[in-house]
Amino acid sequence: MTTQTVSLIAQSEVMRSILARIDTIAASDSSVLLVGETGVGKELVAEYIHRASPRSLKPFVKVGLSALPPELLESELFGHERGAYTSASSEKKGLFELADTGSIFLDDIDDFPIGLQAKLLRVLESREITRVGGTTALPIDVRLITATKVELKELVDRNLFRSDLYYRINVVPIVIPPLRERRDDVPYLLRHFLQRYAMGHQLSIEPTALQMLSNYSWPGNVRELRNVVQRVALFANGQIQCKDLPPEIRDDNPVDLIIKACNRCFADENMTFDQVVSCLEANLLRQALRQSGGNRSQAAKLLSLSPSTLRDKLKKYKLDEYSPAGNS
Repeated sequence: MTTQTVSLIAQSEVMRSILARIDTIAASDSSVLLVGETGVGKELVAEYIHRASPRSLKPFVKVGLSALPPELLESELFGHERGAYTSASSEKKGLFELADTGSIFLDDIDDFPIGLQAKLLRVLESREITRVGGTTALPIDVRLITATKVELKELVDRNLFRSDLYYRINVVPIVIPPLRERRDDVPYLLRHFLQRYAMGHQLSIEPTALQMLSNYSWPGNVRELRNVVQRVALFANGQIQCKDLPPEIRDDNPVDLIIKACNRCFADENMTFDQVVSCLEANLLRQALRQSGGNRSQAAKLLSLSPSTLRDKLKKYKLDEYSPAGNS
């Protein structure tokens, strides 16, 4: 059975488990930290939490921190009084004030300037804001949801993020896996976006094209899938076929899949050589199991390994219970 709320699709076991947790989390006022790659749908999950909470009829304010100029960020979040600076010709409510009694979603919290982190922490601890240029503390009642595309603890260890703020926002962490690790969701997401972008026309997907779409590694996650469906739906005539798919999907090969699946290995400068090798090896094992449909003898042949070596490596990377259909 597929669960869908606020356009959130969950068919895979891992996403259904996350939604089950959210239903419990939403009833509380605890701060939530969403962790996941760009495009996995953190904003939709944040809205899901708000809509499932007792604050659902109150404001839900979304803030893309990386899109706000640093010099305007304090005023945008906390407001300013008239005359606070040259262009402040009138008072302005900040986004925290606008979210009062509801929820505020701070996306890309990893991009939040360290110089402002102390003020954000004070606001969260005191539940009061003071506008820029003001002297009066204004009480606020806001449920905080934040999101990060990187491991914040690593930024804390590098003194790029305050540890006290990290522990304040990390009360309930929710890790949203990339789409390549929850492939069971792909057909349902495809169906959902086809209904949205088919503009009233009936569109089906050729089985081979569906297989290509399901096997693709989706480095841009759900956002990339949505954009691909929107594009092909414009030109498909009744049925989406292989020729309608973008070249990167038609031409995706196993080596590309491994590299894309391991984009963290190549992007994270803090990983050691041994960590990169381990990450790549674990993904090779997962890919071989997917290609063989879980048949370990066949997976061993694909990797030119003996069955005993494959068994040892699966145990080493804690993949001995891994199921291609379970997105473990």
